[in-house]
Amino acid sequence: MVSAARFTGRVALITGGGSGIGRAVAVRLAAEGARVAVADIRYDTARETAEILEEAGAKALPLAADVSDEEAVRRMVAATVREFGRLDVLHNNAAALGREVYGRDLDLTHMDVEVWDRTLAVSLRGAMLGCKYAVPAMRDGGAIVNTSSVSGLLGDTDHAAYGSAKAALTSLTRYVATMYGARGVRCNAVAPGLVLTDVARAVMTPERLAEKAAERVLPHAAEPADVAALVAFLASDEARCITGQTIVIDGGTTTHRPEHAIRQASTRLSFQK
Repeated sequence: MVSAARFTGRVALITGGGSGIGRAVAVRLAAEGARVAVADIRYDTARETAEILEEAGAKALPLAADVSDEEAVRRMVAATVREFGRLDVLHNNAAALGREVYGRDLDLTHMDVEVWDRTLAVSLRGAMLGCKYAVPAMRDGGAIVNTSSVSGLLGDTDHAAYGSAKAALTSLTRYVATMYGARGVRCNAVAPGLVLTDVARAVMTPERLAEKAAERVLPHAAEPADVAALVAFLASDEARCITGQTIVIDGGTTTHRPEHAIRQASTRLSFQK
């Protein structure tokens, strides 16, 4: 059972909080005592998350916000402070993961430039704008946690826009940490690998899941709750001396040389014979 002590009296704002990792973080922080503003580009999903928190006895505020829109971000932060009186934690989690953007982020030489622009507008500019308006609102210091990705640390054969945005987000994390550390604001990032969100479960074939399993050192893939636990730690006072860091949470996928996956696959095939 999660203790309610770490975030009692504190206020958290989560972007992309309508589903997946964002929803899991909202549930986790609320369970530990936070009052939570849940922002999403779709108000209906933000409302669903807020209702889950309220049913569990927490105070929640659903907000509609396109984080690539500066005025929308300004209003989002202002509404949070107006409702709860303060802001202590910002989780920049929103990303453009729909088929119309992420699904078209394939071969770079054939990419529509609007796919590139929209990806960076949400994942990178959105996080920058969140920091721009959240930092002044964090009167007593605070914690910012950005959702990066292992895609920002490695190359791949597709999703260059997404990976580039996440790589830049890692750099932004260090800059924000350096600029505002003296006033007590910490900024870190989490870099997940495969996370079994509802969307991931719906779109990944058994063959693709097997490939991902071969890449990992650990036998299990991450669930949204695993990432939420890491975000909660980084946002808490237990991490008061950690800032400017990007913490990988990928089951060991990036810990080894590529031949590990080949050996894993070969071992599995030999057991099946």
